[in-house]
Amino acid sequence: MTRITQQKKLQRDSLRKGGFAGLLEHRLVKSPRVFGSSANDDGSWPGVENFVYLADARFMPHGETRMHSHDEIDVISIMVDGNISHEGSLEEGENLSANDVQVQRAGGEGFSHNEVNPDDDWNRMVQIWVLPEVAGQPASYKVYRLKQGKSTRVYGGCESENEFPSKTQINVALLQKDEQVKLDGEYILYLTKGIGLANDDQVTDGDMISGEHLTFTALENVQLIIIQ
Repeated sequence: MTRITQQKKLQRDSLRKGGFAGLLEHRLVKSPRVFGSSANDDGSWPGVENFVYLADARFMPHGETRMHSHDEIDVISIMVDGNISHEGSLEEGENLSANDVQVQRAGGEGFSHNEVNPDDDWNRMVQIWVLPEVAGQPASYKVYRLKQGKSTRVYGGCESENEFPSKTQINVALLQKDEQVKLDGEYILYLTKGIGLANDDQVTDGDMISGEHLTFTALENVQLIIIQ
């Protein structure tokens, strides 16, 4: 188990930019459990528990991932800018826009999908992978529409709190200036829009922060992802 012991910061643009098919991305989290013992030689983080991957991707105009398959993984996709047309075995034809969050559980059944940028401009999407705690579950799918001034649980917690129960919890918040989020316990925060203060440390778009307790204050409108 990886344990977070003090507040640390990783800046997205300190990592090498890679990519495949029709997108370019920075991979900020890569667990050695999935990507091998040298996964973090590039300065990326190993994740925590079943949280094993986070990539910040920009799709080229009309770029796509191409059709591919997953099994026994939960895939959480957060739209930051632009649009995505979703193709695949789960909810073919779904359209996602900025501040939408798509959750796909592959389970033992598995799923295939292709994400396509339908526009003439670049878009931006953050994708997170979490390993399931129970194998062999049916594939499932849900889209969350985020609301301004609210932190939305999109993944994890007990079964009564979310359709995707897990010890790993993911919230995505849209905050206006001076609004706050306070957390107790270990966390990883990734800021995807705006500027804020994390325990008096200024953070901007592309900063990932980890620690044990957090008071985050928005200095302007922000979108932030919180993993606990």
